[in-house]
Amino acid sequence: MERQRFFTPLKIGLLTVIVAYFVFTLHALFTLSWIGEWEGLSEQLAFWIFITDITATSFLIFRFIAGLIAVSAVILYFVRKELPYSSTLKILRWILVFEALYWVGLITSGIWGVLPSEAGGTFSVNLLLTTGIPCLVSSIAIPVSLFKLRSKLKPKKPQKEAIKWALIAGTIYIFVFWLNNTGIWIVTVTSRGVEYLTIFPETMLSFATTVFGLLALALFTAYFAKKSIGTENIEQLRIRTVGAITTVLGLYFLWNYLTWIFFGGWSDWYAWFLGHNLDLWLLSLPLAGLPLLFKRKTEVKT
Repeated sequence: MERQRFFTPLKIGLLTVIVAYFVFTLHALFTLSWIGEWEGLSEQLAFWIFITDITATSFLIFRFIAGLIAVSAVILYFVRKELPYSSTLKILRWILVFEALYWVGLITSGIWGVLPSEAGGTFSVNLLLTTGIPCLVSSIAIPVSLFKLRSKLKPKKPQKEAIKWALIAGTIYIFVFWLNNTGIWIVTVTSRGVEYLTIFPETMLSFATTVFGLLALALFTAYFAKKSIGTENIEQLRIRTVGAITTVLGLYFLWNYLTWIFFGGWSDWYAWFLGHNLDLWLLSLPLAGLPLLFKRKTEVKT
């Protein structure tokens, strides 16, 4: 009988994703160049930038704690060569709590984005698309789904409800990514003109994969979630489909990152995607998604 390997591609992939999650958060939390960026601005604008910066940074601490717990758990697992099921669920519940609290911190940005601007008391469409709608949706929908998922992750509870809410939470995440990145692209095209998309083919491809590709992925994930909503346990879940969704999402972030590395073309889009995107760690997802894509149902355990 062949001895089962402890180090598998999936385990290594998950470790890489968790480390990326922690490192990107660590960098964002301790990058303090934002301090004082409200100085010299009008009173109303300075107030909102100050409030949103302080709130976002304060709540980013919760994601940092989540990453710290995740990395510590992985190290413990690799040292001990095992981690009890009940302990794993307890760790996941704490990670979900802190990740949910991080997203709650975007509520002030959402409020700012939907309020009238100081210029004549009118709404800023750009602010609404890039900040108001995405931040309001993410600060409410994601925490609700994560807290609900946390409540279902208990050793003595059936896996059915946990799987259901994990699928719902995953769908919401992808929808939020589409909402946020599409808003940034719309504002970029509005300010730079349609010509910006036609100058370089990679720019048009980034636009298309954001506006249409991410939306298609969100809709497919919602369809998959609906079809899988009654799955009784993880062994019955179509794990290859989960791997495909995870891989495609990660490739989206990786593609846009590499596009700038190889081709450049700085714009509002790249300023957001590379300079202010706290979810850029997702570019490591293919390392976990690809092993899932090639797993058989009998091999779902890592």
